[in-house]
Amino acid sequence: MTSAVPVPEPTPERPEARPLALTVEQAAKRLGIGRTRMFALVRSGQVQSITIGRLRRIPEEALNEYVNARLNATSTTLSAA
Repeated sequence: MTSAVPVPEPTPERPEARPLALTVEQAAKRLGIGRTRMFALVRSGQVQSITIGRLRRIPEEALNEYVNARLNATSTTLSAA
């Protein structure tokens, strides 16, 4: 019988435990949205992603860029009103 090896949680002392690229599900959870919406954002190009073999991964920086772009769009719209 094999047991699953626990993945260490990232801490300030162990930043290497934090993945550089997230699964679509992990990225969706970080943004607080559903998996289907996350796939739609990736498909539309609003969130950049990479493929590793047959796997789709979303760099953490891509999530930060998406959120910053949304913040800038919102602040521009508010200042124009």
